[in-house]
Amino acid sequence: MSDVMVEAENSLNWRDYYELCKPKVVGLILFTTIVGMLLAVPHGADIPWHLVIFGLLGIGMAAAAGAAMNHWVDQRIDAVMERTKGRPLPEGKMESRSALYFSLALGSFSMLLLVTQVNLLTAVLTLFSLIGYAVIYTMFLKRTTPQNIVWGGAAGAAPPLLGWTAITGNINTEALLLFMIIFIWTPPHFWALAIRRRKEYAKVDIPMLPVTHGVEFTKLHILLYTFMLLVVTLMPFMVHMSGLIYLAGAVSLGIGFIFHAFKLYRSKDDSHAMKVFGYSIFYLSCLFAFLLADHYLRAAIRAFS
Repeated sequence: MSDVMVEAENSLNWRDYYELCKPKVVGLILFTTIVGMLLAVPHGADIPWHLVIFGLLGIGMAAAAGAAMNHWVDQRIDAVMERTKGRPLPEGKMESRSALYFSLALGSFSMLLLVTQVNLLTAVLTLFSLIGYAVIYTMFLKRTTPQNIVWGGAAGAAPPLLGWTAITGNINTEALLLFMIIFIWTPPHFWALAIRRRKEYAKVDIPMLPVTHGVEFTKLHILLYTFMLLVVTLMPFMVHMSGLIYLAGAVSLGIGFIFHAFKLYRSKDDSHAMKVFGYSIFYLSCLFAFLLADHYLRAAIRAFS
């Protein structure tokens, strides 16, 4: 081991491992997971806190394991891209094998926790999601097809479904709708960022849609996906999973997303791309908050009626 690596290993601190976990991404994952959990609890029933706590721990650690594995796989391209060159591995703050072992340990412990404290279905689905993101997407799809984020988005769409199965032990229409919302949300969310970072992706030979098909083509697809997303987000109301509170939120948020996507589509440059990206995060957080608020406010209205 070189003197540089020895020095790097000796200077490791918890912040380096914390950064490997992509805490902001995991935070959004856990939020959508707990919404899925609470929506799965019938009105008037007690919340099974044991399943909630251990489910969140297991799913959160699996998400962090996938993030760390992503750091390990992408360390070469991370060193080139402006957005990622300050990560622990490109900066030489830790050895490559340290990130790999950390990822494997987190993933293994998450599976043990889910199998023993939650249920087998949630553990299996979480494992599939972890493999889908860390292996199928990061190692293969990301490097081979401009539709990488579409098919790879299935792994990122799993958290609310996992939350649902953690509580119920089964999959139903409502759980699949939560999955579908994030599945359709992911491409316009990520393509907006990819437009702004397209030169960096081109430099490292990653075939993101704006690199392979151009910015205008990507802008059009972002706009089309926001219309699709609005339709999909109406479905929880249509199947009586949610009520008017959620419907009002979904429609207003959806119109806002379409507005930003249309503004990007009509723009002559990529200056509005990051506003679309930022709004997409706000959109998803608020949409799931409306789902949760609708669920409990309707329960309160029933209780007092």
